Amino acid sequence: MAVSIALIVLLGLFSDYLFNRIKLPGLLGMLIIGILCGPHVFNMIKPELLKVSADLRMVALIVILLRAGLELRKDTLKRVGKTALVMSCVPAIFEGGVILFLAPILLGISYLEAAILGAIIAAVSPAVVVPLMIKFIDKKKGTKKGIPTLLLGASSVDDVFVIVIFFILIGMYTGSNTNALMKLVEIPESIILGIAVGALSGYILYHLFEKYKLRATKMTIVVMAVAVLLTWLEENLKTKIAMSALLGVMTLGFILLEKTEIRAHKISQKLSKVWIFAEILLFVLVGAQVDIKVAWDAGLAGAALIFIALIGRSIGTYLSVMGTDFNFKERLFCVISYIPKATVQAAIGAIPLEMGVKSGNIILAVAVLSILLTAPIGAIGIMITGERWLEKEKDQKHH
Repeated sequence: MAVSIALIVLLGLFSDYLFNRIKLPGLLGMLIIGILCGPHVFNMIKPELLKVSADLRMVALIVILLRAGLELRKDTLKRVGKTALVMSCVPAIFEGGVILFLAPILLGISYLEAAILGAIIAAVSPAVVVPLMIKFIDKKKGTKKGIPTLLLGASSVDDVFVIVIFFILIGMYTGSNTNALMKLVEIPESIILGIAVGALSGYILYHLFEKYKLRATKMTIVVMAVAVLLTWLEENLKTKIAMSALLGVMTLGFILLEKTEIRAHKISQKLSKVWIFAEILLFVLVGAQVDIKVAWDAGLAGAALIFIALIGRSIGTYLSVMGTDFNFKERLFCVISYIPKATVQAAIGAIPLEMGVKSGNIILAVAVLSILLTAPIGAIGIMITGERWLEKEKDQKHH
């Protein structure tokens, strides 16, 4: 297993370097390495590592969401909060709606199966969006209007919304007596509880750090460990109560930034170093989940469905940012930032198949294809348009 990790790291770094040289996001190189080294092509990653792949991907996601939280400023959040809430559900509803109507025609599946597929496809990938937004915040691009912050917040809540809907639909399909209305309550419940638990953890850590003067490295390790415990809490509570650990993780970072900014910056700097390793693991292992042959099965009908659904999503995103002071190019940037899919599709794409959904293999094929098509287009689009269209804020203390 150690050899597999060494191989992943070396190839991941090399591909990152190559892709950055040709002005493309490094994560694309890592995804490709993952696909090639994965069990479906050259099978170079040990099965033991693939077994713990979900846990490792979770830890990597925690690193990036902690960093996101440590970049979320209160005044910026206040400015973009309403738009972020609209953006966290409207584009997903548009995209899911298109799939609900078109998938039965294009793929010959039932409406309920189409709804399940819609829920999988409609999630944006925080793993792709968040690191790119943090780069823009560091470069002060678009920060005057809070655009990167808006996309950080919205993309994370978007996932909660879509995943709850997905599990409601799976419950309806398998006939487990899920009361849909009761389940819908889980959306606000998991958001509010996630934020509350994250905030509480943040306050406890703040008081801890005030009392015991820890070095930055130790503080970072403590914060990471607490964040991992939040995901454990979510897992163990899920039969009783819904809670979004990932939002909790972001809130934890946000509270630390509010309460103790100097420490928050130190932790953020340490996490950015951890991210170099975590990013390679995350994207190579997401790539390793991808089976090209399965994606090929989705064929042209699958590709057509994904692109038409993206048009629906883009209209939803554009409508969501209509009420802002963004100019046309900035609104278009938000639309492009909402294209990439990867993390959620890799995590839940195979669940319908495992649960015995009749068209589970078709659903998985389209989910895999959506990663292959949208992660590169979205990531490249975000990089290019962000550099060109987002205004650089003048050097003063930014809001």
